Amino acid sequence: MKSFFAVLIIISVMLLQHVCGLRCYKCSDYTGRCQNVQECTYEDSCISLSEQGGRTIRQCIRYTDCDNSRLSQMFPSISGFSYRCCSSNLCNAAFTAAPTMLLLAVGVACSCF
Repeated sequence: MKSFFAVLIIISVMLLQHVCGLRCYKCSDYTGRCQNVQECTYEDSCISLSEQGGRTIRQCIRYTDCDNSRLSQMFPSISGFSYRCCSSNLCNAAFTAAPTMLLLAVGVACSCF
């Protein structure tokens, strides 16, 4: 019975995430301490783009724009960069704690008792 509730909670959180829309961190800084949160309107992903000089840009983005050539067009002033696109809430943080995995671990732990 407890495992049923754990699975139900995990599914509910996942569905709620899609109903409420995607949220991403939005900033351009050198510190990695971004706390501004943006509600994505038409975008379906988050990006964390790191410039070779150390600046990191975080924002909402369309997943179809997550490739080197398109990003080079979108950020013409940045010559060398690495990037990571993701599609869960606040997944473009500096240090991801993988909230989905944490939730899954809690669900598994609850089902063991």
